[in-house]
Amino acid sequence: MRASDADREQVAQVLHQALSEGRITMTELEERLSTVYAAKTIGELKPVTRDLPIGATPSTPSSALQPATSRALGLPDSRIGGHPGSNVSIGVLSGAIRKGSWVLPPQHTSVAFWGGTEIDLRSARFADKQSTITAVAIMGGIEITVPDDINVDVTGLGLMGGFILEDKSGAPPAPATAPTLTINGLAFWGGVVVYRKKAKKDNSQLES
Repeated sequence: MRASDADREQVAQVLHQALSEGRITMTELEERLSTVYAAKTIGELKPVTRDLPIGATPSTPSSALQPATSRALGLPDSRIGGHPGSNVSIGVLSGAIRKGSWVLPPQHTSVAFWGGTEIDLRSARFADKQSTITAVAIMGGIEITVPDDINVDVTGLGLMGGFILEDKSGAPPAPATAPTLTINGLAFWGGVVVYRKKAKKDNSQLES
């Protein structure tokens, strides 16, 4: 994969952070930056930070860096961070939809009572690396769509209803640096269905 200017700048930020923490010397910084700015591919960038811990990465990653590039470089996922959106979605005798560009808070509760809610995370960001959605469907339905490049754990209970994970993406497990989402809750005379689908290309937009 060809490296972009944003990719090179992200690695440069990691190196400057490592210098400020005393992990590398000024001479090493200059040598590595020469390699970074001469790199033409992601493969040439990877060895530059191989001996540096992930913790040396700046806390606010460049929004221009795509998740696939972050994974290739072994850096924290660029979708993590941002101002959390609403922590509830409720459909009572009606419907509620959360999709497009938004930031999932660490804890989100979705309730459907004689109604339905839809949550689509394929273009979302994640306020924290670890997130939880508590889904409660009572005589209603909740659909949650997650991208195939995050880690998801479905632990909800179906009581005279269903709590189901449908994964037809065929994708391997996501790396440890990717966001991790736990989906729990209850489906009583209703259904909660989690769909794992192919990730969308652009996950870098923030909801204002």
